[in-house]
Amino acid sequence: MRSLPPIRSHFSVSNTAIAIVLALLMLSGQAAWAQDSSSNQAKAQALVDAAIKMTNSDEALKLLWQATDIDPTSEDAYVYLGLYYNSRSDFANVVKVYQKLVQYQPKAVSAYLNIGEAYMSFSPPRTQDALVYYRKAYDIDSSNTFAALRIGQILAQNGNRDDAIKFLRQALADTKNADVSAQAETTLRQMNAL
Repeated sequence: MRSLPPIRSHFSVSNTAIAIVLALLMLSGQAAWAQDSSSNQAKAQALVDAAIKMTNSDEALKLLWQATDIDPTSEDAYVYLGLYYNSRSDFANVVKVYQKLVQYQPKAVSAYLNIGEAYMSFSPPRTQDALVYYRKAYDIDSSNTFAALRIGQILAQNGNRDDAIKFLRQALADTKNADVSAQAETTLRQMNAL
């Protein structure tokens, strides 16, 4: 039996034409995604706006969590959730809120700092958990003197004097935030490093 010749298309399409069609499909997909994204942002913001006007905390919380599901990159809902849980000293939920945010905004320094602060608010403070998040914030922004302050304070508590002094001196040099500088100075004095 004789073998059949390979099937050939009746259409002669150049690689350039295929590339153009693929580019157009990608652009239309990106436009649809951008439209969906914009629509989701608007829906999430509407939920946040409604939630902050409510007097029923339970219903407001539901709306805020829904907003994080609809647009997980929008920080507003997370901020209000974090403020609510922090005001109730519900630090486990503060951690949960900002851990969700960093899944979608991995460069959000303030979210890492908020997680660190929540861990420091536990009784007793969970300093090792906090240190992980302060270091993440510092890794993203090594000029963040608040992260440097907290890292230095925790390292000082752990007896890591040399590294603590390095971070605390960075915080001490902060001329824009007097509170950070003052806390660094206090810790350095307690360590007899000034």
